[in-house]
Amino acid sequence: MSIWISALIGGFIGAILTTIFLSSFRNGKIQAEYEQYIAELELEHQEALAEARKRSVNTSRAVLKGKMAEQFAPLFPEFEYLPADARFLGDPIDYVVFNNYSDFRDGEAHADEIEVVLIDIKSGGARLTKGQQAIARAIQAGRVRFEMIRINQF
Repeated sequence: MSIWISALIGGFIGAILTTIFLSSFRNGKIQAEYEQYIAELELEHQEALAEARKRSVNTSRAVLKGKMAEQFAPLFPEFEYLPADARFLGDPIDYVVFNNYSDFRDGEAHADEIEVVLIDIKSGGARLTKGQQAIARAIQAGRVRFEMIRINQF
């Protein structure tokens, strides 16, 4: 009978050791799969981060080029007005041009020839913002006026 008990205990211990070994093996396999998955995710994250940095730098360069173009616009041939007549605002529009004002001041034009032009400079594929579009519509609809505000001296 003791052989049967020994065999039973040996079988039980063998089953426990086999279960532990297989469980450990399975856990190691699952862990290896997840570690590989995490490594792939980290690689994708690094690639996405590098791409985002590249886009950010390119966007920043485009913005800087656009701002430089805004500042130097009166010097380019596309700018049809005298630079002396242009006043840079920057936001929400880039320039207010008092066309023919310099000629009027020099006595070479009449007051009726002065024209006020609002200009926004765009480069590349840039478009007017919603605010700039609203300003353009206000001008086209004639919602423009001149006011004088007198400040009383203290």
